[in-house]
Amino acid sequence: MFKKILIANRGEIALRIIRTCREIGVKSVAVYSTADRDSLHVKYADEAVCIGPPASKDSYLKMSNIIAAAEITNADAIHPGYGFLSENAKFSKLCEDHGIKFIGASPEMISKMGDKASAKATMKAAGVPTIPGSEGIIDTYEEAAVMAEEIGYPVMIKATAGGGGKGMRAIWKKEELKESWEKAKQEAFASFGNDGMYMEKLLEEPRHIEIQIVGDSTGRACHLSERDCSVQRRHQKLAEESPSPYMTDALRKKMGEAAIKAAESIKYEGAGTVEFLVDKHRNFYFMEMNTRIQVEHPITEQVIVNYDLINEQIKVAAGVPISGKNYFPKMHSIECRINAEDPYNDFRPSPGKITALHMPGGHGVRVDTHVYAGYTIVPNYDSMIAKLIVTAETRPEAIAKMKRALDEFYIEGIKTTIPFHQKLMNHPDFVLGNYTTKFLEDFSMED
Repeated sequence: MFKKILIANRGEIALRIIRTCREIGVKSVAVYSTADRDSLHVKYADEAVCIGPPASKDSYLKMSNIIAAAEITNADAIHPGYGFLSENAKFSKLCEDHGIKFIGASPEMISKMGDKASAKATMKAAGVPTIPGSEGIIDTYEEAAVMAEEIGYPVMIKATAGGGGKGMRAIWKKEELKESWEKAKQEAFASFGNDGMYMEKLLEEPRHIEIQIVGDSTGRACHLSERDCSVQRRHQKLAEESPSPYMTDALRKKMGEAAIKAAESIKYEGAGTVEFLVDKHRNFYFMEMNTRIQVEHPITEQVIVNYDLINEQIKVAAGVPISGKNYFPKMHSIECRINAEDPYNDFRPSPGKITALHMPGGHGVRVDTHVYAGYTIVPNYDSMIAKLIVTAETRPEAIAKMKRALDEFYIEGIKTTIPFHQKLMNHPDFVLGNYTTKFLEDFSMED
């Protein structure tokens, strides 16, 4: 087992990893920018190193500073959390070159699965269902027009280096293709410095359902069942639940087997997530694989009961083989992402000082957060400030518990998404489990 782990991240996920380290007797090192000097992850780690000014490119994305912090503290492993450098093949290789274990995917795995076009080709070769579309990058508009006719409208064009909905366009008829193509390429280049595009069939009434997997150094993998992440705004997840209300036992079995096939085909090591789109006929298709821990991993831990995914990540990285057992939900869990945003003002970011705070508690309520009364939310990073997770035996009980917990969650000094989640929990379609990734397009805070 490792002696000391440096956490190359900030906020709630850094604090989450520090807690597991402490429980398993491993020393932890926090890194922080000058903007985060008062964050809880800095206070609770065994050691803390400042790695630069507020801008991410000068701190949390500054690989040389993070490696230097690991070396001066004698850390023998680095946990990247999610975001930042968690899926950066260059950083994974840099850790390897410096004799530091990267608690995540190898550079080869990240490269293979990080590019969406190559990931799709890899999964197709492994026999995992994929969405009909281009085999690789489409170079010209003329090629795109031919491909769209072959697939049949509606189609979706996506940036191969994309994420967060950037460089993505839905096209319902051929008259829309040229303008959408040009705008998507421009947006992709501006966001990623790469305007490579590919095309897929646009699925009707899709749900975003992902399977949590863990693989070990022997090449064996297991799955930990599904999470439904269909409640999204502009391709950003706002709430998740496990199990999915759309899932059947037969579909869960098939998707779990496909996820294991996906992981074992590339001998995947570590915790990862195989993401699928499921259409209105319950056909499922591989979308992408995230080679890291997910924001929404707590709901999987809650429904399986007594399972620590961070602990499992660390053990696998240390060479401990997995049990090989597949896990299925024993409870129902819902997560609401509490963001420092104003849902009444197009979710505009709301940085500032938290002047008063009361977090909910009680049976089946979990809050993962790094904030406290007096803490200042800075504008430099992602706006998520907490994850509210509730767990109950049934979905109706979980919804009722979430309503109660949201009513208890009191934050003053900034705007948050708590009112949005209160409205979501009372929405008839959500209550019935009748929602898709398009659900929030017609959702209004004013109704």
